[in-house]
Amino acid sequence: MRKGELTRAAILDVALDIASRNGLEGLTIGLLADKMNMSKSGVFAHFGSREDLQIEVVKLYHHHFEQEVFYPSMKEPRGLPRLQAMFARWVKRVSVEIASGCIYISGAVEYDDRPGAIREELAGMVRAWKNALRRCVVQTIEMGHLSSETDPDQLVFEMYGLILALHHDARFLKLPGSVNRAEVGFERLIKSYTNPQSADKPAAKTNPKTAVKKSA
Repeated sequence: MRKGELTRAAILDVALDIASRNGLEGLTIGLLADKMNMSKSGVFAHFGSREDLQIEVVKLYHHHFEQEVFYPSMKEPRGLPRLQAMFARWVKRVSVEIASGCIYISGAVEYDDRPGAIREELAGMVRAWKNALRRCVVQTIEMGHLSSETDPDQLVFEMYGLILALHHDARFLKLPGSVNRAEVGFERLIKSYTNPQSADKPAAKTNPKTAVKKSA
C-alpha cells in the first residue's frame, strides 16, 4: 500500500473505534483530526465529506463482521453445524463489542427515522446478513436437521431477538451471565425446530461453543 492508502486505512481504523463508542453521529472530522494529530483539511483530503467518511466506516465494520463471523462459518458443514457456528461467532463478536458497541445496533437507533445514504448503507448490510442467515436456515431444513414446517423468517427473527437481548442486557444493564443466556436460548430455540427424525444425528447435537473452538 502507498503512503496515502496507509494513511486512509489508519484514519478509518480510528474512525471506526470512535463510531463504535460514540455512534456514527458522534464521529466528527474535528475529533478524528485530533485523534490522528492531523489537520481537518488533511482528513478531508482522504474523504470528500463527513457523510462519505461515515459510509466508509460502515463498510469497514461490515468487512470485519464478514471476516469474523460469516466466512469462517461457511467452512462448517452445511446444515445445523453451519447455522450453529454462525450464531456462536455472532455471540462471540457481540461479547467483544460489549465494551465498545455494535454499529449495526447503534446505527439502527440513530438512523431508524433518518432517510439518507448512511441509513441505506446500514440497512442494506443488515439485510444482507439476515438473508445469509435465512439461506442457512433453508439449507438446514433441506438437510433434514430442522422440521420441514420450520418458518425460516420466523427462526431468523428469533435469532436476531436473542442477539438484541444479549446486547441490551450485557451492555446497557451490565447483567452477568448474559452471553450464557443467549447461548441457552439458542439451544432451546433450535430444539423447538429440530426434526424429530434427525434427533440422533451428530449434527443436531453440535454446541455453538464447540463450533467456534472447532474452527478457531
